[in-house]
Amino acid sequence: MSFFNSLTWTGISFLFFTALVAIISSIKTKGDDLESAEGYFLAGRGLPGVVIAGSLLLTNLSAEQLVGLNGQSWVTNMSPIAWEVGSMFTLLVLAYYFLPRYLKMGAMTIPSLMEQRFGRGTKTMFSLIIVIMYSILNLPVILYSGAVVFENIFDISGMFGISKFASIAILCVIIGIIGGCYAIFGGLKAVAVSDTINGIGLIIGGLMIPFIGLYVLGQELCNGGGIIDGFRYIVEADPAKMNAISAWNAPEPEVPWPLIITGMFFNNLYWWCTNQSFVQRSLAAKSLKEGQKGAIFCGFLKCMGPLYLVLPGIIAFYLPSIQDKLAAAGSSAIDFAYPALVSAIVPKPVLGFFAAVMFGAILSSFNSVLHSASTMFTLDLYRSSINPKASDVHCVKVGKIYGTIAGVIAIAISPFVMYANGITTFLNSMSQFVALPVLCTILGVFMFRRLPKWTPILITVLNVVIYGAFLLIAPCYPGTDDPIHYLYAQAVLFPILMLIMWFLNKYKAQDEFVIEDAGAVDLTPWKYRHIVSAIGLALAVAIYIFFSPLGIAA
Repeated sequence: MSFFNSLTWTGISFLFFTALVAIISSIKTKGDDLESAEGYFLAGRGLPGVVIAGSLLLTNLSAEQLVGLNGQSWVTNMSPIAWEVGSMFTLLVLAYYFLPRYLKMGAMTIPSLMEQRFGRGTKTMFSLIIVIMYSILNLPVILYSGAVVFENIFDISGMFGISKFASIAILCVIIGIIGGCYAIFGGLKAVAVSDTINGIGLIIGGLMIPFIGLYVLGQELCNGGGIIDGFRYIVEADPAKMNAISAWNAPEPEVPWPLIITGMFFNNLYWWCTNQSFVQRSLAAKSLKEGQKGAIFCGFLKCMGPLYLVLPGIIAFYLPSIQDKLAAAGSSAIDFAYPALVSAIVPKPVLGFFAAVMFGAILSSFNSVLHSASTMFTLDLYRSSINPKASDVHCVKVGKIYGTIAGVIAIAISPFVMYANGITTFLNSMSQFVALPVLCTILGVFMFRRLPKWTPILITVLNVVIYGAFLLIAPCYPGTDDPIHYLYAQAVLFPILMLIMWFLNKYKAQDEFVIEDAGAVDLTPWKYRHIVSAIGLALAVAIYIFFSPLGIAA
């Protein structure tokens, strides 16, 4: 068994699974139309529900989530499950409210939908903002988090005698090049197919970690006990650590309980219902029925998230064998807790498979965001403002060129994310500058039919100024030195912006906007959506009850 415990076997099994995904994706997309804009950017509007669900999950789920959320639970408690379980509610909003309207309007991108209502200026503004955000924020964070995982699994710095920064920089280059090839040369369908395959692997590999971790914990702390003993230990050692319902004034990265139904909900509405890289999968649905299936099924997959995105962080907090390694990481320990746990507990014969699964998750998020950035740049900026007469073939070429440039920029920035303390907090807090303006603008399209065309500019400026001031001032909870959670700002700003839009719609009304059916896809809804959604809601509530003082927590 020495060979199967070696780094060589780890490398071979890693390369085998990675190559298998690439081959299957190539076969599944052989003969597809990659010359037309709709074929390349929206997979010919032919994605079924299962593929949409897998692609939605993998677009959201990457090493950034695995590393970041587990790091948050390591340093706090189970409250970060709000990022996962809370998504069930917003995915249902996507299925019931947003998606029928998106598909009716025949939208290819979120900014193009804005153009139908508010004009080209609004589309150009948001397209530019989002494309820049994807290129200098989202993509670098994805690359960095993936590099951290592989540095811990393969010990690249130790193997070659280089610094961790140099190791992470090299890994960012490798991941960026491979991920870019999927997005640039394969189009959306290649991205979606690879997402689905990697999603299966990730669920298997991700769920493996908490069970192995609990077993190892039982072995080390419970006199050779098993999984049940390990779980009993983390519950009894500190029941408060298992609580998902944090106090209203809990410091970040905990999620205070009022935010679950306010700021967190608004944040998730942006990501799942109006963020281009997520919504693009739903826009590519072959019908409303399949789109709703994909969104609702993804909600169930997100409810499994606490098992592999939060619980391993709790296990890492208690596991004796990695405490020295985490202590040596200092202020960066929050981003090293999960990778350290993986490298310590995963059996060497299957470490290559797990590494391949992680690699797939990283690639899926990277190529999804890169493809979305390329789509918006090409269709919403280049074809709209620079070369309106550009053919589909030419647009596809432009999309590939921009994808290459954005990938290079992301690779160059990514190693420096090391100096951000907590990648999930960094990414989510920065994204709030654009989250509410995008969300409110889209809601303005659907809810307020007489808004002035300059409304999006107004709410964007207000949000940037007020939220920016909030971050600069960094107010603290009364009687403490803990800064108020940034999502409280969103909890207050969202109703204010919506109230402003209501006022403008009523007292500054312009010509009424009417949504017309573009005839892009069949708009018949899924007949089982109500009963399946009810089961999903019950599951989400049950998870919260379980990780609360009413369940196993204190």
